[in-house]
Amino acid sequence: MKNLNPDVRRNNRRKRKIQIIIAYVGVSICLAWFFESQATTTIIFVRHAEELSIQEDNSSLTREGKIRSAELARQLVDADVIAGVDAIYSTSYLYSKETAYPLSQALNIPIEIYDIGDTELIIEDIIKLYKGKIILVVGHSSTIPLMIGNMGASKVVPRINDNEYDNIYLVSIPWFGKTKTIRLRYGLPYSS
Repeated sequence: MKNLNPDVRRNNRRKRKIQIIIAYVGVSICLAWFFESQATTTIIFVRHAEELSIQEDNSSLTREGKIRSAELARQLVDADVIAGVDAIYSTSYLYSKETAYPLSQALNIPIEIYDIGDTELIIEDIIKLYKGKIILVVGHSSTIPLMIGNMGASKVVPRINDNEYDNIYLVSIPWFGKTKTIRLRYGLPYSS
């Protein structure tokens, strides 16, 4: 083994230290990117607020429905302390769009219209387009349980009665683990 000049040895040690630091920073950046890209997706499901006519498909909201949609916006405008709701989906019915409208205006987010007849496709699109984000989906008493069930979340979502408008379902889809469903209430309580 040859004896190296002390200055050469010192330079070699510095180079090794710098290489280790660069490798450590590179691994840290890769891990941060990986965990960020695998973030939890949260979908918030609500039934449209009270409509004027149950028989008419395109009726407007009642006074109570407008109050409920304003309460929904108040509850969700700061849903996440960092970013908030990232996308809003609604069916094409007027009362569904009016339910989403106050939040859409508060966050300056357009309302995306989805086909009520293809609930599986909309869930696939949301998960693909908004991975790691928070999404509001305004639906109907007949479609919300189907959509939640199709996500691998709770298979037994209680029936939503015709005069029941106060449910909020929070469905969390983690990058690893089991999908979770939480049901909350908002606005005036439902009375059976």
